[in-house]
Amino acid sequence: GHLGSYLIEKDETKLLRFAGVDSLVGVMPLPYSKRYEGLATALISSMENTFGIPVSLSYMRGAKTRVAMLMEGRYDFAILSKYAANEMIKSGVNITIAKEFGKETYCGAHALFFYDKNTREIKDGMRIGIDTDSVDQENMVKEVCEGRKVSFVKVGYNGVLDKVQTGEIDATVWNFDEISHRMPYTHYELITKHNMDDTNAVLVTDLNKPEITNILNKIVKQEDVLAIQNQVLQDKITPSY
Repeated sequence: GHLGSYLIEKDETKLLRFAGVDSLVGVMPLPYSKRYEGLATALISSMENTFGIPVSLSYMRGAKTRVAMLMEGRYDFAILSKYAANEMIKSGVNITIAKEFGKETYCGAHALFFYDKNTREIKDGMRIGIDTDSVDQENMVKEVCEGRKVSFVKVGYNGVLDKVQTGEIDATVWNFDEISHRMPYTHYELITKHNMDDTNAVLVTDLNKPEITNILNKIVKQEDVLAIQNQVLQDKITPSY
């Protein structure tokens, strides 16, 4: 009749399979810190879902690399800092923030890490390590070096802190969690950020795949992720990812 038809029931699992969504694969940073171990454990543990869709994680350094793989369709979602996600969205990358987890879920803080224990600030002539694959680290390095005549040395995750300790570079900005866990006696100065977006973990998806965004919004619960991550940080449960 003129009132049309009404959908009274749907099988979302079957619909997702028809849409080609029979598994979900995400990518996040290498779990080199306790906080990342907690986040990985929390995501895997909390993403058990009523749709019966298996979820797995891969690990890859560099926000730009993770997003590039997401946009190529190799992954369904990626974990970034909110700062990196917003910077990439501003630059025109077609991603959307599907879920955010709050401050200090991505890292506790960032710090300036120095070779010379008597140095407390960036000075002219320094060699500064910069990771151009990391939006956060690259921008923070340029910010703390603004107005100084320094040489930028491209570095990656592997061995970056060792390069500072041996004097190959004079300083760099790095995740304080790794410094505090691996090298508690090294010289550093914490970097204060006003909005803490660099410490806020977010889950991003391809803007052109709303079905993935919708399903992740349903199966990822912020409170569950935070609870499990905190248990790992407090050594109440063993990381498992």
